[in-house]
Amino acid sequence: MTDTIARYFAAFNADDTEAMIDCLADDVAHHVNEGNIRIGKAKFRDFCAHMDRCYKENLTDMQIFVSDDGTRAAAEFTVNGTYLATDEGLPEATGQTYKLPAGSFFSLKDGQITRVTTYYNLSDWIKQVSA
Repeated sequence: MTDTIARYFAAFNADDTEAMIDCLADDVAHHVNEGNIRIGKAKFRDFCAHMDRCYKENLTDMQIFVSDDGTRAAAEFTVNGTYLATDEGLPEATGQTYKLPAGSFFSLKDGQITRVTTYYNLSDWIKQVSA
């Protein structure tokens, strides 16, 4: 299952949403940091389109951990980003850059991701883009 998670993040860094979606189960549960749970590939695709409009991000320092039975995984990484367009309810975007530690948690079944949960410190991000 490490391969599935590695492919997912490689696709993220390549700005290849469809390759990310190929790693997901049809009924994937996407738990967004500070947001609602989104069910299904269509909602995941919509989320990615929004993110691509507002942010340009690359993940580094990737460490992936998978449970012995292959049903759960986690990843720790650094988000290196640029704030491209103002996101609703957040500070105005002027091309600010940011660098944040973050983590994702996954449930896996039959070689596909059935749950993605991502966390980062929103207060830290706001402080960085507001400086």
